[in-house]
Amino acid sequence: MKAWVVDTQTGNAHVVAKEINDPGQPKAEEIRVAIKASSLNYHDLMVARGFMQADSGRVLLSDGAGVVEAVGENVTAFKVGDHVVSTFFPQWLAGQPTPTTGNFAHTPGDGIDGMATEYVVRSQHAFTAIPQGWTFQDAATITTSGLTAWRALVVNGQLKAGEYVLIQGTGGVSIAALQIAKAMGARVIATSSSNDKLTKMQQLGADHVINYKETPAWGEKVLELTFGIGVDHVVEVGGPATLNQSLIAVKVGGHIAQIGVLSGNEANIPVMGILGKQVRLQGLAVGSCQAQKEYVQALGVIDANPVIDRTFTYHQLAEAFDYLQSGAHFGKVCITW
Repeated sequence: MKAWVVDTQTGNAHVVAKEINDPGQPKAEEIRVAIKASSLNYHDLMVARGFMQADSGRVLLSDGAGVVEAVGENVTAFKVGDHVVSTFFPQWLAGQPTPTTGNFAHTPGDGIDGMATEYVVRSQHAFTAIPQGWTFQDAATITTSGLTAWRALVVNGQLKAGEYVLIQGTGGVSIAALQIAKAMGARVIATSSSNDKLTKMQQLGADHVINYKETPAWGEKVLELTFGIGVDHVVEVGGPATLNQSLIAVKVGGHIAQIGVLSGNEANIPVMGILGKQVRLQGLAVGSCQAQKEYVQALGVIDANPVIDRTFTYHQLAEAFDYLQSGAHFGKVCITW
């Protein structure tokens, strides 16, 4: 069967198509899933480009949605014909992450083979149901970006109606965070370097928008928009280039969910700024299987489908990565057959 893998044997990581063995029939507590769609994330890009180390020949992509084709003995979660979506940490069932549950050793497309293939056989815990009526493309956005936004604001942030949320950029995590925040009655301030994208964010419900190129000191602008108090939550995807402004923008006792490293890995952080504002700066990576189930349940009542910018075929996966890396997208980049 067909699969798309990362090839690092030449010294430069690149995506190649490959024929691999069919995984066969599921054993006890396993399910066989026909993969119908995937979505791309920055994590996938780092693996595909060789910035995150993975075995050469590793099947790519963490996110995969499809149809259950067969179930093994003692499977209680699914039946044949169910529509499902993968989990990022299949070994992390619930609760807080631990050294064994919150690492990448069993993450599809990283520690184990991913979803850029026709069929997979995995533990029943490696998938959850998808919202009723959602397409496979829509569902494929849940695993990484959607769940990350949900954990940042709801699980970790304990978001409440009326609070202010600051969102950076217009990628999958940011737009999912906007939709979650508005559905829960929060007020949203969005930043981007593109006025066109900011207009789209307003159309999706953002209460205020800031072009950070036109307003480099956007942290002060956020304080102005919040009457000098600051925001309750920051969905931090930029990293070193944005964290200092986020510390200005957040309120005393506020919460910064550190998610992304789009601007690099090394940051010069003003420790007194963290101490003075008594900020909770919390790093996170996606979430547990239980958190994903709760997110899917919420999506069943939130009237907001994911925003999909472009859809490529699996045969165009290398081109899709180029497009993701360009930063031209608004929302998610998806893959189908």
